[in-house]
Amino acid sequence: MEERPPKAAAMLKLPAFPSILPRLEGERMVDEAECVFSVLLAILFGHLAGVENVSWAAFSGYMVMRGHVLDSLLRGSLRIVGTISGVLIAVLIVPSVTHSLLLASLACAVVGGIALYGALTRKHAYSWLFVGLTFEMILLDKLEAPHHSISVFAETRMLEVAAGTFACVLVSVISHLTARRRWPGKRMARRNSIGFDIHAFRHALQAATALALLPPLGALTGLPQLGQSAISIICVMLVPISSLGVSGFLPVSRRLLHRVAGCLAGASMAAVILLLAHHSMAALLFGTTLGVIIGRHIENGKHAHAYIGTQFTLAVLVTLVPDSYTSAAADPGFGRLLGILLGMAMLEPLLALWHVVGIALGGRLGLGGGEQETTD
Repeated sequence: MEERPPKAAAMLKLPAFPSILPRLEGERMVDEAECVFSVLLAILFGHLAGVENVSWAAFSGYMVMRGHVLDSLLRGSLRIVGTISGVLIAVLIVPSVTHSLLLASLACAVVGGIALYGALTRKHAYSWLFVGLTFEMILLDKLEAPHHSISVFAETRMLEVAAGTFACVLVSVISHLTARRRWPGKRMARRNSIGFDIHAFRHALQAATALALLPPLGALTGLPQLGQSAISIICVMLVPISSLGVSGFLPVSRRLLHRVAGCLAGASMAAVILLLAHHSMAALLFGTTLGVIIGRHIENGKHAHAYIGTQFTLAVLVTLVPDSYTSAAADPGFGRLLGILLGMAMLEPLLALWHVVGIALGGRLGLGGGEQETTD
């Protein structure tokens, strides 16, 4: 029998065509579709509610979404409870500290540090996280725009989170009754509170140090959107306690790298879409949808770089979701993106300093300078 010549793909040892493409599993596709509808609905609700930062409502709609409806409900509830708690603390404290940079820095450090410690060690970490994020946003927004009433900042923060959370829960319930019957989502693992942890305390103190620098930085430079810088600092520092060694430098640096990579990739895509959109609402919504799909697909991948997908989506949303589609402008989005990058740029030198000092002291005291690794 005459031998057939080998196929070109075999000669070049190329993989079969289907293996080149990412696997579009049913459950994964449903999750990405849920996120798209949740974000778009959150944008609609945000505009109807007249919120100040529609992209924050959109990102709330994205981040609350989980595969199982009960997890989405729980996560949404914790986000709202944390936001309300942060608002109440801000209403009590912010009016008394905005007249003094020293007091403002102290408030940033204390509330942000306590909230991060709670997020690292307590059962309802997500709620603790938003206590800190909400307080920092309100305080830094008030310092940036002192002529605005504190109640305005408090109200818009609650409305933004409520719009995104309600949109997410609504989509999750509808999906649970329809698509999730065929592709059911898995429940999230539950976490328990732990007692006092010295590594978590030191880690929260590092974040508090960085947060304390934001009020004087804003006063000296006039840089806008420092609330986004505070968000970056707190979120990047939210790593598993098991990964913290003498300083937490390695896991946080890796998380910072992922955040930078995701933000730059998302911002690059968003910038191209902005140039091509010419203020077209349809084009901006298409770009938003595409960005959410890509980001969620990366986030759901079976690899150690899921955080890149989250940050990719964040950059797309803060850039492509304007506060008003009738007068869409790129400046607010890029200003928020600059605030995100600034927070990361401030944090790394501080962590490096803590790392060097921690290893030096650890060596003198015989504690060692090892740094544990994590795949988070």
